[in-house]
Amino acid sequence: MQCEPSRDGQIFDIAPVSLWEEDYSGLKALFEDWRNAGVVDLERFLREDVTRVTACSAEIRVVRVNRKTLSLLEAESFDHLTTNLGRVFRDDMLHAHIEELVQLWNGDTTFTSLTANYTLSGRRLDVLLKGTIVPGHEDDWQRVLVAIEDVTERETARRKLVRSEEYARGLFHHSPVSLWVEDFSSVKRLIDEIRLKGIVDFRVFTDVHPEFVTRCMSEIRVIDVNRHTLQLFAAADKPTLLRHLGDIFRDSMNRHFREQLIDLWDDKLFQQREVVNYALDGKELHLHLQFSVLPGHEHDWSLVQVALTDITARKAAEAYLEFLGQHDVLTKLYNRSFYVDELNRLRRNGPTPVSIIIIDLNGLKAANDQWGHAAGDELLRRVGEVLDKLLAQPYHAARIGGDEFAVLLPGADEAGAERTIEDIRRLVELNNQFYTGLTLSLSMGAATSEPGESLDDVVKRADARMYEEKHRFYGLSPLERRRAAAYFDADA
Repeated sequence: MQCEPSRDGQIFDIAPVSLWEEDYSGLKALFEDWRNAGVVDLERFLREDVTRVTACSAEIRVVRVNRKTLSLLEAESFDHLTTNLGRVFRDDMLHAHIEELVQLWNGDTTFTSLTANYTLSGRRLDVLLKGTIVPGHEDDWQRVLVAIEDVTERETARRKLVRSEEYARGLFHHSPVSLWVEDFSSVKRLIDEIRLKGIVDFRVFTDVHPEFVTRCMSEIRVIDVNRHTLQLFAAADKPTLLRHLGDIFRDSMNRHFREQLIDLWDDKLFQQREVVNYALDGKELHLHLQFSVLPGHEHDWSLVQVALTDITARKAAEAYLEFLGQHDVLTKLYNRSFYVDELNRLRRNGPTPVSIIIIDLNGLKAANDQWGHAAGDELLRRVGEVLDKLLAQPYHAARIGGDEFAVLLPGADEAGAERTIEDIRRLVELNNQFYTGLTLSLSMGAATSEPGESLDDVVKRADARMYEEKHRFYGLSPLERRRAAAYFDADA
């Protein structure tokens, strides 16, 4: 059933959307000319020279528009609009127009595009354009009906969302810390399963079933990582990193991950801890880990963010400061502060017996006076070399004064202390063979704790025996002293 012309015109004019009736016959003729000239790929042809799009638009004649169109484009009348079409259809609209033209070129009788128009005051409009060749005009394209829907608000919101997503993605990829987006949903299912089985103490459960921790670790799915992650872990690209996760998360990582699982069991969805990972080049990385189940995913843990801050340099500095706090810088042995703390610890915790060797460097003052302090420092460094090579935990050597050293031998009896003294003498002899110049010579005294005896008394006995040996050393003739410096016999 067809409407009467007057009725049709009334409906067209009062329609709540912008309607255009246009004559595309000139465009059809232009298409035929291009086909005859050998044009096959219209899109490529138009993009090679955008002025061809303008030529197409010039062949389209506007027959009539409705009231909504005049209102939308801020035109006073049909003539006002048509004489200013160049201000309406311009800029990025021409590129979107190519889509419509290609659809018609390919034989479609309908076409759509998301494009931009401009009001006569210059305001940009995002519009959804839908056109159709009126039935009966498929051969001449003399009547084409075009509907334009103003979607500016929707497109503005979409562009804002896109910009927001691009901003967020930019923050993610260019963050100066390592960021990981992970899916922990399989981990949650595993934890829920054992909770349903009646497990109450998760720490005890993981003590008994350490394989559960390993399985949970294998169920983590890495969704994305940022650029800094690739740099930090020395990975060429994301696929390379993901293929070698076993090289990154190893050794003590299982212990850290177990604590992470225990916190998740206790519903701690935001966590912080220090962990150790490894770069693909084998470098050990000390990291501050921040783990967070992202809002909206608390029910399934399907979206988790992990931030890793490299604290390797800080940990190295802390270790060095700790070393300085417990070590003598010159000899690299422990210092007096450590020695006192270790004595106190041995008093409380043992083991017993405790043997203590007190050592004094012979001739330090003479070396300083005759050859300068650099020569004396060299002798002290050589004592450090000897004792450091000889002793391993739980035994310790410390420089407790200018030329005085102490060796703590927890659990060693008198025979063990004597063996240690003999080992020190052998290493001193080897050291003197290696170094030319000043001869290294040590006076030593050892004592072993008796049941109920305080360690302070053991130190005093060892110190007294060291001085006895030192007096014997300095009581020798110069020739005898030189011989004794090379190898001092305790019985001499």
